[in-house]
Amino acid sequence: MKTLIFATNNDHKVAEIKSVLNNRFNLLSLKDAGINIDIPEPYPTLEENAREKARVINRLTDEDCFSEDTGLEVTSLNGEPGVKSARYSGENRSFENNIDKLLLNLGHQKNREAQFRTVICLIRKGKEKLFEGVCKGTIIAERKGNAGFGYDPVFVPEGAEKTFAEMPLNEKNLFSHRKKAMEKLITFLLSEEAD
Repeated sequence: MKTLIFATNNDHKVAEIKSVLNNRFNLLSLKDAGINIDIPEPYPTLEENAREKARVINRLTDEDCFSEDTGLEVTSLNGEPGVKSARYSGENRSFENNIDKLLLNLGHQKNREAQFRTVICLIRKGKEKLFEGVCKGTIIAERKGNAGFGYDPVFVPEGAEKTFAEMPLNEKNLFSHRKKAMEKLITFLLSEEAD
C-alpha cells in the first residue's frame, strides 16, 4: 500500500483525510513520521502556503507528501478571513476567538454568503500538483453544534439545514471542501498507479 506523508500537525484534519482515504493509502501525519516542526504559512494565498508546507516536508524526508491550506472566504468581508482563517483573531487566536471576530465583523450584514476553499499540494516523484475543493454556504448568527473544528459551528453548507458542527463526519463529507480536493488527489494517484 502506498504511503503518503500529510504535512500537518492538525489532528482534526488528519481524521477528516483518513475518513476520505478509506484505507486506499497509508497516511502518516507529521507526528506519525517523527517530524516535530511547525511550518510557517507566510504567503498571501492558500496555493503558496500549501506549496511551502509540502516543499519543506519533501526536502526533509525526500518522500512523496502532500499538504493543504484552507480558508473561509466571506463575500461581504471581501474574502476575509481567507488565508488568515486560522490566525484571524491575532495573537490570542483560538477557534472561539476567531468565530467571535467573524460574527462581530459581519454584524447585521444581510449577505452572509461564504465558502470554504481547500488547496492541496502533492509532491510526487519530485513534481508538484495542486487540487482545489470548494464548499459554498452561509454564516449564521450564532453557534450550533459541538462537532468539527474551526468555523464549523457557524457555517451551514449549501443544500443543508445544519451547521458542519451539527453533522457527524460522514455527513460533513457529503459537502466538505477538503473531501472534494482530496478526491481529486486520490483520482490522480490511482490513475498514476494504473499507468
